[in-house]
Amino acid sequence: MLVKKLLPIIKRYDEISALLADSQIISDIKQLTNLSKEQSEIQEIVHQAKEYIATLDSIQENKLLLEDKELCDLAKEELKLLEEKKISLEEQIKVLLIPKDPNDNKNIYLELRAGTGGDEAGIFVGDLFKAYCRYADLQKWKVEIISSSENNVGGYKEIIALIKGQGAYSKLKFEGGTHRVQRVPETESQGRIHTSAITVALMPEVDEVEVIINPSDLRIEVFRAGGHGGQCVNTTDSAVRITHIPTGISVSIQDEKSQHKNKDKAMKILRSRIYEAQLEAQQSQNAQARKDQVGSGDRSERIRTYNYPQNRLTDHRIGLTLYSLEEIMLAGNLDAIINPLIANAQSQAMGTE
Repeated sequence: MLVKKLLPIIKRYDEISALLADSQIISDIKQLTNLSKEQSEIQEIVHQAKEYIATLDSIQENKLLLEDKELCDLAKEELKLLEEKKISLEEQIKVLLIPKDPNDNKNIYLELRAGTGGDEAGIFVGDLFKAYCRYADLQKWKVEIISSSENNVGGYKEIIALIKGQGAYSKLKFEGGTHRVQRVPETESQGRIHTSAITVALMPEVDEVEVIINPSDLRIEVFRAGGHGGQCVNTTDSAVRITHIPTGISVSIQDEKSQHKNKDKAMKILRSRIYEAQLEAQQSQNAQARKDQVGSGDRSERIRTYNYPQNRLTDHRIGLTLYSLEEIMLAGNLDAIINPLIANAQSQAMGTE
């Protein structure tokens, strides 16, 4: 019964409230912070739980009134409203009871890379990155470009950015995979539709405590930066490549003029990539856990098609088709895709798909 699941959560919330009023706890900053965070995480479900229990009590009270001739009709009307409220609250609570992804509130590294399709793929990397930036603006997130490599026609071979903000990972975590675009390229003189693809990868930002790296496991190389950046960048050994020998994961950063800054950025990305690899290894050990996800996030998996001639966007994982591609891309209205993906994941987690 749902109430049996909710009562221990309410009890724990009340326990935390009492602890937060204890003078010994107040003087212990670490414990105070941890308890406050725990209370904040269950606050919404406790509010809904109390309302749900109160609704059940009201239903019982009105059922007793059905035997009263004078109040019977009024009780029937009230019962109808209460039953509807009960069903609504049950659905909300089921969602809140889904185990939280520990990464949901983390910042996120967003990596976009050109795949098949030549220059057009690189141009679409820039277009999709702009859409993500517009979406970030709507969410009041900050976007910091960590590394980028331009092609010769105004596009990008690769962009790596850090997106900072509440819920960034929870919103964008289903974006990982292959994104296919179908349109007439600006470079196409004969007006033929061209198909190209790019890959998107998402990784939560992690700190040193979450991923401990042995310095002896690293191979650090410095080299002269190439590409755009001016004389200073091109004539000093400021670029850094760090390879984690046990996993073979490698990160190269050359955007900063300072070797120290490039090394710091590379280490942060390397840490997140190792963390992501560890998560994937854990998930692969549990086939059901992977099945329950909205796509595996594998970069080789085609998850979405952007068809410009038809103004159509299709997400292949959930069979979603929208005929508002231009609006989504130009306005950054990605919630039109992201919200159905989240709802589908919640439905699967509750076993109601």
